[in-house]
Amino acid sequence: MRKIVVGLAILVLVCGAAWLALAQSNPPAPNPAPQKPAEQKPAEKKPQTQSSGPQRPVDETVVPSRKRKAAEPPPEQQPPVAPPTPAEQTQAPAQPGSLQQQPPAQQPKPVDITGPERPVGETVAIPRRPPQKPKRQPGGEAAQPGEAPYAISVNVDLVSVDVSVQDRQGQFLPGLTRKNFRVLEDGMPQSIQTFEATEAPMTVVMVIEFNNLYQRFWSETWYQTLTASHGFLETLRLGNCASPDMAARPGSNAQTCDWVAVVAYDIRPEILQDFTQSREAAIGALQRLRFPAFSEANLYDTLDDTLSRLKDVSGKKGIVLISTGIDTFSKLTYDKILKIIQSNEVPIYPIGLMQMIRELADARGYLGPIARMDFLQADNAMRTFAQLSGGRAFFPRFYGEFPGIFSTVSALLRHQYTLGYAPANTARDGKFRKLKVEVVDDTGKPLKIVDQKGKEVKYVVSAKNGYYAPKGQETVQ
Repeated sequence: MRKIVVGLAILVLVCGAAWLALAQSNPPAPNPAPQKPAEQKPAEKKPQTQSSGPQRPVDETVVPSRKRKAAEPPPEQQPPVAPPTPAEQTQAPAQPGSLQQQPPAQQPKPVDITGPERPVGETVAIPRRPPQKPKRQPGGEAAQPGEAPYAISVNVDLVSVDVSVQDRQGQFLPGLTRKNFRVLEDGMPQSIQTFEATEAPMTVVMVIEFNNLYQRFWSETWYQTLTASHGFLETLRLGNCASPDMAARPGSNAQTCDWVAVVAYDIRPEILQDFTQSREAAIGALQRLRFPAFSEANLYDTLDDTLSRLKDVSGKKGIVLISTGIDTFSKLTYDKILKIIQSNEVPIYPIGLMQMIRELADARGYLGPIARMDFLQADNAMRTFAQLSGGRAFFPRFYGEFPGIFSTVSALLRHQYTLGYAPANTARDGKFRKLKVEVVDDTGKPLKIVDQKGKEVKYVVSAKNGYYAPKGQETVQ
C-alpha cells in the first residue's frame, strides 16, 4: 500500500512538471481588457512616427488602425479635415451662418451688369436729349453744324385789374364797355387787351377780431362784433341755390352759391370754418364766438396768413375784415404788411368797430390822448388796406348802417369789370408801379351819367392803386 501511494505521488509530480514545461513552451493569448493601460505607449511614440514618416497628400484617405484610433489627440488638437468634394456639397448644403472657404478655382465669376460685351473698337453714343433741329438765325440762314444754335425767350406779362363802378348809394353801374375805361400806369396810358363784365359768385373770407381786450363777454363791442358777423352772413347766397326763390333771380342757377370761410384771431388766427356753401356750417362756426381767450390782437400776421392761403383760390375773392384795426403783438411790421397787400390781388373790405363807443368815451374824457392816437392810427391803417387792395373801408357808428354796408360789399364782390393789359414798361426791376383807372366817354373826357330825371349821378371807381413788377432778367438761351 505504501508503494502504491509513493507511485501515485511520483506520477503527480511527473505530470505537473510536464504541464509546466508545456505551458512555458505555448503561452496564452493576451486579454484585451487587462492590456488597456498598456495601449498608451504608442501615443508617446506618435510624434516620432509623424516626423520620420513621409507626408501624405490631402486627398488621400487614411484608415487608422484600431490601436491608433485610441491614441487620437483631444478635439482641440485634431488635424485639419480635407474640404468636401463638389458632389458632397450638392448633397449636404451648408447651414446658415457657417463660413465655407472654397478654393479660388471654384469661385463663380462676377456677373456683368453692363450688358452684352461689345468689341473694343466699337463706340456707342447715348444722347441725353432728343436731337434738335438747327435754329435759324436772324439773317434767315440755318446754323451750321459747327456753330452753336441759340434761341431768345421773351416773357410777356399780363396785368389784370378788377374795377367796380358804383353810385353813391352803392348800386352797381352796368352797361360799360372797353372804350369807357382808361388805364394809366405811372401816368402812361395802356392798351386794354382783355375785358370782361360778368356777375360771378363770391369767395369771401370773414376775418373777425375776437379777443379779451375789447370783446369781453356780454360787452357792447362783443355784441357789435356778433351782429356784424351774422348780418353779413345773411346777405350771402348760401344753402340750396337751386331753390325756386334763388332760381328766380336774373342769371342765377345751381352754381351761383357763394363760398365763405370764417377766421377769428386774437394772438393767432384760427380757422373756425373752411370754405363752405352751407349756411348752417357758417352759423355753427360763429356760435363758437362766446368767450375770448387772449388779450392780444395780431392783425398783421392774420392778414398775411389769410392772403397766403388765398393764392391758390380761384374766382372773385375778397376779405371782409371786422375789426378795430388795433395790432398789439404781430411779428410783421406795418410797412411789410403793406407790401404783401399790394403784391396780392385780393380786395379787403374793413368794417371798423367801436366808432360810437370811442366818441362817447372821448366826449366824457374817458379816452386819453394815447388811446385816441392808437384808434386814429388803426382807422388810417384799415383805410390804407382798402385803398391798396382795391376795396373800400366802412366805419359805421349805428347799427342801422350795417345792412347798407353789407349790400355794398356784396355788389362790389359780385359785379366787377376785369381789365387786362400788357404793360408798355417791360423792365423786370421789381419796382412798384402806380395804377389809375378812369371812366371816360368816346372823346376821352370823364363820363357823365344821368338818371331818369336827367340829374347827374356821381359814381365811385374802385380799383387797386398799383402793383409790383416781376423781378428778374430776360435770359438768352
